[in-house]
Amino acid sequence: MKTLKRENLGNGYLFTFLICVATAALIYLPFVVIDKGLFQYCGDFNSQQIPFYAYMNDFVKNSAGQWSWETDLGSSAVNSYSFYLLGSPFFWLSTLFPAKTLPFLMVPLLILKFGVCGLTAYMWLHRYAKTKSWAVIAACLYAFSGFTVYNTFFNHFVDCIALFPLLLWALDKYMYEDVHALFPVTVALNLVNNYFFFAGQIVFLFIYFFAKLSCRDYRIRRPKKFFLLAFESLLGVAMGCVLLWPAALSLMDNPRTVDVSNGFGLLLYGRVQQYFAIFTSLFLPPDPTYLPNIFTDAVIKHTSMTAYLPVVGFVGSMAYLRCREKTPWKRILLVCFFMAMVPVLNSAFYALNSSYYARWYYMPILILCAATMHTFEDEDIDWKKGFKPVAAITLAYAVFALVPKEEDGSWSIGVVQRQSQFWLTYLTAILGLLLLYGVIRFWGDQRRRMTTIMLAVILGFSVFYSVVHISLGKFPQWEGDKDYRSECYEAAQNIQWPDDSFYRVDTYECYDNLSLWMKRPALLCFNSTVSPSIMEFYPNLGVKRDVSSKPEHEKYALRGLLGVKYVMMPLDKSAEYEEKYGSYGYSYAFSDDTYAYYYNENELPMGFAYDKYILMGDEEGESDSITLMTMSESDRANMLVRAIGLSEEQAETYGHLMEQVTNDDLVGLDYDGYVWDVNKRRTTAVTQFEADGSGFTASIELSSDNLVFFSVPYDKGWSATVNGEPVTVEKVSGGMCAVLCPAGESTIEFQYETPGLRASATVSVTALVVWAVYGAVVLAGRRKKKQ
Repeated sequence: MKTLKRENLGNGYLFTFLICVATAALIYLPFVVIDKGLFQYCGDFNSQQIPFYAYMNDFVKNSAGQWSWETDLGSSAVNSYSFYLLGSPFFWLSTLFPAKTLPFLMVPLLILKFGVCGLTAYMWLHRYAKTKSWAVIAACLYAFSGFTVYNTFFNHFVDCIALFPLLLWALDKYMYEDVHALFPVTVALNLVNNYFFFAGQIVFLFIYFFAKLSCRDYRIRRPKKFFLLAFESLLGVAMGCVLLWPAALSLMDNPRTVDVSNGFGLLLYGRVQQYFAIFTSLFLPPDPTYLPNIFTDAVIKHTSMTAYLPVVGFVGSMAYLRCREKTPWKRILLVCFFMAMVPVLNSAFYALNSSYYARWYYMPILILCAATMHTFEDEDIDWKKGFKPVAAITLAYAVFALVPKEEDGSWSIGVVQRQSQFWLTYLTAILGLLLLYGVIRFWGDQRRRMTTIMLAVILGFSVFYSVVHISLGKFPQWEGDKDYRSECYEAAQNIQWPDDSFYRVDTYECYDNLSLWMKRPALLCFNSTVSPSIMEFYPNLGVKRDVSSKPEHEKYALRGLLGVKYVMMPLDKSAEYEEKYGSYGYSYAFSDDTYAYYYNENELPMGFAYDKYILMGDEEGESDSITLMTMSESDRANMLVRAIGLSEEQAETYGHLMEQVTNDDLVGLDYDGYVWDVNKRRTTAVTQFEADGSGFTASIELSSDNLVFFSVPYDKGWSATVNGEPVTVEKVSGGMCAVLCPAGESTIEFQYETPGLRASATVSVTALVVWAVYGAVVLAGRRKKKQ
């Protein structure tokens, strides 16, 4: 496939950007009106995207450090938010506005992202187009593909979709036009935007490069060109690695990222429905991310499994694949389809993680858009060779809603979960095919007019099916989210706490991430990339910790251990909470117009010392001593209020300072015993605890040398001093911190610096200098040639 010489391309950049912005506005503004300015969607958008943007806007402006106390039990702000937004140019654009306005700016930012999606796609596509019109149409297909609309749910994924085409555009510039120093910039931009998506982009770039090389579309006649490309690639990675290395150090300890596929899981999906679901993603508009409807036994929820293009669907790509031989696009699409069908190859886009995702589909979708563009531009490609099989396959999907099903002796029609949702989605796909047929049937011989009508139909249809998709996801949660604005945006930011001391809050029947709204540390947290020690600590106590922290309220001892002073809940949940958990030492404290607050009578300060220790051990029980991990999960939190958890190595070093637990200490691990232990811990607790974004300072007085425990997640970025002297920060009790303090009064200072950030920033700055010198040399060489 050679670069096409074409006429009438003109300047389609601004036009494409503006029509994508206008179309996105038509999609989202009606919902903004319904929500009175603060757009609420569902799931992650409400729970993460809105509070993350608002919270980090304030954090980067006002925090003097890198530690976020409001993120779970406390976590590195860099590592916790670099996956979500910290490297995104759209986020940094949002910092031009006050944090309080961010919830209202989510839709304008989203509309802007759709505009950039179209713009960058056009930048790459127009090289291969014969006319501006079809380049614009293909760019709009990319901007409003099912993948982009679906990922409104995640929002920050749209940033990756918007910036990705720049990689292919810059690579083409290098290979076709010998434009140097541009590719490293796009590599750095995509890497700093989202390191996790960039891993998949690397895989796709290799596929793209070698597909073009194998078709002789790219030609490397001199080794110098290849080595310069390798140099520019590495330079781009170095320039953009400022967030990569700290994230890598953290993720290596995160259990969600180290579970690698194995055995049959490398080669075959566990359920045959997975294959049908992947195939279907090409033909039908996507269901809402949390409401899969047909292949419900497959892994579909939250996976971004969709490759649907509005109106044209898979028609143009099917025709192209049937009518073209040995082209880069065909090879790329076939390789990607094969990789999607093989688990280990699919997971290659996600560092071989065993969790199934299809969040890389936006890359082959861009190629689908190019193939579609060629189908309708090139007269030697018969579009009917795509339309007929796609129409037949699409029609066949009706069988899933019509096939009889017997369950528990009762017969019903269809294997879909919700008939109304299926028929709405299905008929939307049929409508798209009918519109496509009508445009070609009536205006196919009028090329200029056909492109205008095709563009209008695609944009109008995009508005229709996007509104349907968002409505299907939004309105089922209407009742559950009706108090979101009043409880989160309005009430949580204006709570009048009785005192300004440092403590944690727990929530009951509240929205996720309320801590980010009220700027107060809280137990409930929905964030996948918090400190790895939290991921270790909670499971040690029998609490599930995958994407969120939601410890059961029955674990009352956990609340005391973690310094929870108040439990808050909506007013109408107060009586229910008091009935269920009031006997665990929670008494009514105060209330406002929205929430009721209960005081935890067994609150412990953030730091204290113990007189006993217990070995952590493991669940296999290989130790001869009593260990925490061989105890019942229901008793472990109670035990950690009674004794600090140490490793065997730590016990050898610090064990002489305390007594080791005995069988007698396994008695009385009930509520009464817990109250007794809390009162005993208070006698050796810190008398002062002050915290900010750089760490904390605490004061304590001990009668003898001892370890002082802090309910602060352990992180390799912590450094500490006691009375000005450096001390070792120990990881104790399965994920918390402790330091050795002498007898008498001590001042303890903890300072936090994200591991690897300084080194990676140094590399990035150095690489920027190298890039500037390299660019200057390239520019000087060009000027010399012109002379």
